[in-house]
Amino acid sequence: MPRYGTLGDYRFSNTQDAADDIRGAKVYGPNDEKLGEIDDVIFDQATGGIVYVVVDTGGWLSSHKFLVPPERIRPSLQHRDDFLVDLTKEQIKGFPPYDSAALGSDELWADYEKRYRSKWVDGPVMHRAGTDRNITPTTDQQIGGGSGTISPANEDDDLDLDDEELEVTPITTDATMDISPSGPSLRWTTFEDKLRQRREEVLDASIKDAERRKAS
Repeated sequence: MPRYGTLGDYRFSNTQDAADDIRGAKVYGPNDEKLGEIDDVIFDQATGGIVYVVVDTGGWLSSHKFLVPPERIRPSLQHRDDFLVDLTKEQIKGFPPYDSAALGSDELWADYEKRYRSKWVDGPVMHRAGTDRNITPTTDQQIGGGSGTISPANEDDDLDLDDEELEVTPITTDATMDISPSGPSLRWTTFEDKLRQRREEVLDASIKDAERRKAS
């Protein structure tokens, strides 16, 4: 049996579980450029852990879909329940075309992964091959770099205020609930937990979906 599977047409029957499904969430790149929507996930059939997110571009990419490893995707601070990845359309075009049929063979998938991973370069900081763009945000980027983030206060600012004047009211907005600039969102972790809990059910649906694809 192949090591990896996809959700395919599987849908959670429970209303709350369906609400936590990340499929349909939008994925944005730098400068708030929409790259597509999460169409599916590739998961390890032995553990239920997500190994790739499948993003449907809606047509701007010739192969229509591309993959993102879960460690490279993070919550969008501008769009609630959506996600952000440090990739541009030009960089994505350099990935080998995604072919879901390769998942049916461990050998074919290993070859695809090798070609796909070669487009990422390991160094002191992970970055896309041929660029100096960071894939994971630096501390400066997380705190004061991009849109939707909060810039640090200027150390030279005069904060000579009495304690009574320095009363701060905590603010929580839709854009800041349940998310971290560098970690998974509550929606992501909840979804992956549901996937693990229903692994056998999902696996059965995944196998049937693979058999239908092979027969077509």
